[in-house]
Amino acid sequence: MISATDLFIKYGDRVLLNKVNFVIGDRDKIGLVGRNGAGKSTILKIIAGYIGPQEGKVSRPGNSTLGFLHQEMDLPMGRSVKAEAMRAFDQIKEMEKRIASINEEIASRTDYDSPEYAKLLEEFSDLNNRFQLIGGQSIEGQTEKVLKGLGFKDEDMDQLTETFSGGWQMRIELAKMLLQQPDYLLLDEPTNHLDIESIIWLESFLKDYPGAVIVISHDKEFLDNITERTIEIELGNLFDYKASYSNFVQLREERREKQRAAFENQQRVIAEKERTINRFMAKATKTKMAQSMKKQLDKMERIEIDEANLSGMRLNFPEAPRSGQVVVDVKNLVKRYDDKLVLNEVDLTLDRGDRIAFVGQNGQGKTTLAKIIVNELNLTDGTCKLGHNVSIGYYAQNQSEGMHPNQTLLETMEAASPPEMRTKLRNILGAFMFSGEDVDKKVSVLSGGERARLALACLLLRPFNLLVLDEPTNHLDIISKDILKRALDDYKGTLIVVSHDREFLSNLTNRTLEFRDRQLFEHIGDVNAFLEKRAMDSMREVELRNSTPAKTSEKSSKKSLSYEERKKLMRQLSNSEKKIEKLEEKIADLESKMAKPEFFESPDAEKEMKQYNEFKKELEEEMEIWESTSLELED
Repeated sequence: MISATDLFIKYGDRVLLNKVNFVIGDRDKIGLVGRNGAGKSTILKIIAGYIGPQEGKVSRPGNSTLGFLHQEMDLPMGRSVKAEAMRAFDQIKEMEKRIASINEEIASRTDYDSPEYAKLLEEFSDLNNRFQLIGGQSIEGQTEKVLKGLGFKDEDMDQLTETFSGGWQMRIELAKMLLQQPDYLLLDEPTNHLDIESIIWLESFLKDYPGAVIVISHDKEFLDNITERTIEIELGNLFDYKASYSNFVQLREERREKQRAAFENQQRVIAEKERTINRFMAKATKTKMAQSMKKQLDKMERIEIDEANLSGMRLNFPEAPRSGQVVVDVKNLVKRYDDKLVLNEVDLTLDRGDRIAFVGQNGQGKTTLAKIIVNELNLTDGTCKLGHNVSIGYYAQNQSEGMHPNQTLLETMEAASPPEMRTKLRNILGAFMFSGEDVDKKVSVLSGGERARLALACLLLRPFNLLVLDEPTNHLDIISKDILKRALDDYKGTLIVVSHDREFLSNLTNRTLEFRDRQLFEHIGDVNAFLEKRAMDSMREVELRNSTPAKTSEKSSKKSLSYEERKKLMRQLSNSEKKIEKLEEKIADLESKMAKPEFFESPDAEKEMKQYNEFKKELEEEMEIWESTSLELED
């Protein structure tokens, strides 16, 4: 169990954490939520020991293990993907070396009766049992399973880590942590660099994770699917709910509504009492009573309404000018990067008013096609034509990287603005929560969320009828994402959105384009209809099922247990044996009582006979549990 007591952090005049307290249980699944900059990542860094609070402390068991996936991770170079991931098993490999060393020593010794030889045998037996228990013989298979779950292919396993982008390197680091299975797993935005397939796989993995998971995420569906508890950080305070994210939102509103009602009711009572006190003070005969009432009023515990940060950007896209019926026409499009074929003779037609989602694994060409459509990338072969009177609004995945770091927010807007919009720039920035002196801040000091808001503000400077958004939600908090989605619902032009956020895509588009094996596969409806149509919880599961032969041997169908699963079963077996032993003792005690002639004359005879039958039934049930657990371990 991790316990945090009176954590306090202040930066300048701003209190980030104001004496907050919380406890994390051994198997808790917690979503840590709040606005960008509220202090979520700071809390994870404090728990992990990366930074210390100015006041307060965090304590956790000394023998516990902890893994922390954060946004600034650097992998060492020179190792393959598989070799780097298998570093999670360094301790097991050392154990394997020691087993081999003892085996050689035993084979060469002849002092079979010596205490040293017996001690060596004991160590060998102990190490070998532990090695089998933690699945030491299957670490390579475990590694490949997790890496493939996170999107790596067979041909990626022997590639050097430095040949992959930062997002894929983050996946390797995540794979190591999942393989190590620390007691406490801290994840800061783990879905930012994952596609839908990998997110669904990760959800499945974390649901059954044997330790505690504390995750920061702006993906509501991901939070709902894995967490059972939500901790909100707001204006320095912490609010703890035993609920998944969607239930937390409802409970939070109910709590605030009750607070408001109680506050208003108390204010009415206070006002009434103050009127009575003032009236009594005017009468000499009732002054003493008035003073007594005032003391009672002063002692009254005042209800306070929890402060809430309800600020949000105001986003309304400009009216879309009318385009021709055909907005985008792609024929036989081919795109290569040197020798790598990304898109192979693909066709796509977008009509006016179409709303289409690009989905699929990272690296399958979603961003590539988006860039070709907006003329930021040349195609290798084929054609890509825009229709009559098509004007484009484009939000790039790395939009903030194109901003000049030394320019102010106002200068950035001026550089992107047509002359007729110059007088409205401060108002637009204000609508995106940049007010007063904020407009003179340099781009370099902005957070990821602030840069995303600035990039969206730049989109409003010109009208367009084809809006292309590439991962627009990556740096937005949940409130900002909801505002963007509402604005897109009202947008009347043609829409292309590349995203891995299922909740954001839900009901937003009417066509879904899946990128797979250098081809495009079109599905009518939004992302939920697409997932239902393919009848799966994970796109990759379907692909694996289709590529697996129908007949499999009995041996291959057996499930190999992980270390944690085996440990759980052994614990269950031990508990079952203890319960059986206690039940047998209770039954034996009652049987010795029942053997005496006077037993049936006792007033408790009927009660004890009932207990005896209940114990016998419990014993029978527990024996069945023990037997099935034993068989599962042996298999």
